[in-house]
Amino acid sequence: MSLLAARKLSTHFPIRGGVFKKAVGSVRAVHEVSLEIQTGEIVGLVGESGCGKSTLGFSLLGLTPPTSGEILLMGSSIDIHKSSSWKPFRRDFQIVFQDPYTSLNPRLTVFELLAEPLATHGLVKRSELREAASDLLRRVGLSTDALDRFPHAFSGGQRQRLCIARALGLKPKLIVCDEIVSALDVSVQAQIVNLLLDLKREHGLSLLFITHDLSLVRSIADRVLVMYLGSIVETAAAADLFRAPRHPYTKALMDSIPTLDRNKRPKPLEGEIPSPAAPPPGCAFARRCSRVMARCRVERPELVAEGNRSVACFDPLPL
Repeated sequence: MSLLAARKLSTHFPIRGGVFKKAVGSVRAVHEVSLEIQTGEIVGLVGESGCGKSTLGFSLLGLTPPTSGEILLMGSSIDIHKSSSWKPFRRDFQIVFQDPYTSLNPRLTVFELLAEPLATHGLVKRSELREAASDLLRRVGLSTDALDRFPHAFSGGQRQRLCIARALGLKPKLIVCDEIVSALDVSVQAQIVNLLLDLKREHGLSLLFITHDLSLVRSIADRVLVMYLGSIVETAAAADLFRAPRHPYTKALMDSIPTLDRNKRPKPLEGEIPSPAAPPPGCAFARRCSRVMARCRVERPELVAEGNRSVACFDPLPL
């Protein structure tokens, strides 16, 4: 049984116009995505900015209501149109947001920030909240002296550790990490990533790691999902994906990674992502693909399983 699964999940945002603000179209942020995350697994979700990665992460937890499809949490189907149906699972499925500066209430002390979810879910007696908060700080490598300080007194990396500590307090089964190191210095990024890996080993956490940093995903993920214009175009074990990408878009992303090898210059991906408000017919990547065929411009390829990997392409790259 999967910890989290989605079937044909879509999240569309209406475009309104006219005097009465009627819907005249929609932005197809996420379109018919199917995926699974197993217990103790780190899944990387990669793609260009604007491809729908964060919206997918929010939709999987009900923070952005999906338009259609099915979500199963620990085998139980969720009514995606009722916010109350998510409530029993809030403790088990947490998220750490990209911006640690806006994720923490500046009016609350660190103790109040960490104690609030513990008290809300009744996990700790009030007399034991301070000790529980101190333990969370120690687990993420921060001093207990920080309990009575406010968020503005901390650096970006320290704030992100506080966000992780707050999520860990509920002992979740899955944490969605939405670009959590993109705004941090490289040295701090390494600290945060190592912290997550340690916590994963200690507590059996599952992670959905949303990022555009392929090098980072290669070093931490067990499996990778590649997203383009709201849809998954390739999935594979991380080692297999980086050894032999099958979708032309995945290959183009890898070719654009900066390298220290002077004889291998990165190749920027040419062209622009089509508008999700007016997606082209056929394959969404056809206009930018060097392997495009006539069929690609009129017919949309489905995500087809090939052993332990899947690819949505009529002419995938050879292994």
